[in-house]
Amino acid sequence: MAPSPVPRSPRHPALALLCLLLSWWLALSAVAATPLRPLPEADALAWFPGADHIEMMTEPVPVGLVYGQGRLLGYAYLTDWIKPIPAYSGKPLSVLVALDTRGLIKGVEVHHHDEPILRAGVSNADLARFVGQYVGHRVGEHIVVGGTPEPGKTVIDTISGATITMMVLDASIQRSLRRVAAAVGLGPEPTDEAAADQEMWRQVWRRRRPEIAVLVTALAALLGILLFQDPISRRPRLLFLVRETYLVFTLGFIGWFALAQLSIINVWTFVHALTGSFKWDSFLVEPAMFLLWGFVALTLLLWGRGVYCGWLCPFGALQELLNQAGRRLGLPQLELPAIIHERLWALKYVLLLLLLGLFLYDLPLAERYAEIEPFKTAITLRFHRAPAYLGYALGLLLVGFFNRKFYCKYLCPLGAALAIPARLRLFNWLRRRRECGRPCQICAEECEVRAINTLGEINPNECHYCLDCQVTFWNDHKCPPLVKRRKRHERARGWCGDHCPPPRGGDITREGSS
Repeated sequence: MAPSPVPRSPRHPALALLCLLLSWWLALSAVAATPLRPLPEADALAWFPGADHIEMMTEPVPVGLVYGQGRLLGYAYLTDWIKPIPAYSGKPLSVLVALDTRGLIKGVEVHHHDEPILRAGVSNADLARFVGQYVGHRVGEHIVVGGTPEPGKTVIDTISGATITMMVLDASIQRSLRRVAAAVGLGPEPTDEAAADQEMWRQVWRRRRPEIAVLVTALAALLGILLFQDPISRRPRLLFLVRETYLVFTLGFIGWFALAQLSIINVWTFVHALTGSFKWDSFLVEPAMFLLWGFVALTLLLWGRGVYCGWLCPFGALQELLNQAGRRLGLPQLELPAIIHERLWALKYVLLLLLLGLFLYDLPLAERYAEIEPFKTAITLRFHRAPAYLGYALGLLLVGFFNRKFYCKYLCPLGAALAIPARLRLFNWLRRRRECGRPCQICAEECEVRAINTLGEINPNECHYCLDCQVTFWNDHKCPPLVKRRKRHERARGWCGDHCPPPRGGDITREGSS
């Protein structure tokens, strides 16, 4: 009699946890409103000779009124007070802008930004030189970034390698200027801002057509790999070549070139948008991140967390490639005892909940502690970082030489966040046999992320979809049921020759049962 299937683990606890997280967010989102950054008054006063103090005006827009000897000299504000436009980091740039009572721009200075592309390859002097080009122009002038000078159009030079960020910076400055000018009587009310937002992201997409085409092609190829995983898994060398090539592409193109490393901060940004005034324009301004998140959402429903973690995460790809290099060098592979491993699995979920609490309590503090993710150091900043951050990232990669994807298994809050909705996936694609776990333990022993238990069940919360177990599943020299059938067939050929029917595979089930 065939053994009865092992019951699947229930999905209701994961769904309940998801609902708990969302309800927690909704209940506390009002408390977590981020206050306006304080105006750097000393810097603003320096642009107005004779200025002695600043008084704040809150309506119709927040702006500082600059006075000298009792006379109004001009206005100063931060752009994220007026027009917060998210850039690469998902957060707006904060630029100090000052204009006089005639509408002449007196000063522009980048006060704060979280843009990895600027920190990685653009100096503060370059940034100051770029924004300095606005000084001396008037509100309402037709100023454009890059292009050919024409009558009635002022062209300012961009910064090579950061064109998109410069477009966001320009939009933040010019749109906030128009709104402030209208509020203090120096100009008309702005042109349709919704249309301007759409035009900006469309310009970004037009500028990045080649990059978008490459990424869409790569995602379509991965979709094909996933849909035709069975014939590919039957050919181990083909799967190895395909997977190695894709990991190199993920690290090189998605990570170090497109800077499209997803982060737990992106999850917070998205949830915050859902609980506030959601606008697609905020997400469309960065095409690679938008396309990647869209693909991740699709694969979460169809395949679970593993597609992103195993194929599309640049830091995960870096760990995987380094671990394979370590194996080729003969480095030992060290595994934690099962009891410790099972306890450490929960650590990433604890970190996720702690970061959520911090995010609701103090956003800047949460962003600081989100550095538990080494993604910014290793991927978006390409290791151009302070020694403490660099040492942390390199330490995790060093451990990864000896333990496959150590960070992903035990510490990654993003992986934990993706695992929660992934429990709602619609299909089970990974094949199992009734003999899996009863008595066969080959896949459980060979799974290096340890996502297969001793009963042969695949834990979808931990599976990275590397397809190694599927290679074993189809291998009639490794999978015991197939080995048994192959040997029986070979013995039979001794008396029936070529007239023997081909050996049949064992009873096949899907993941989650044995």
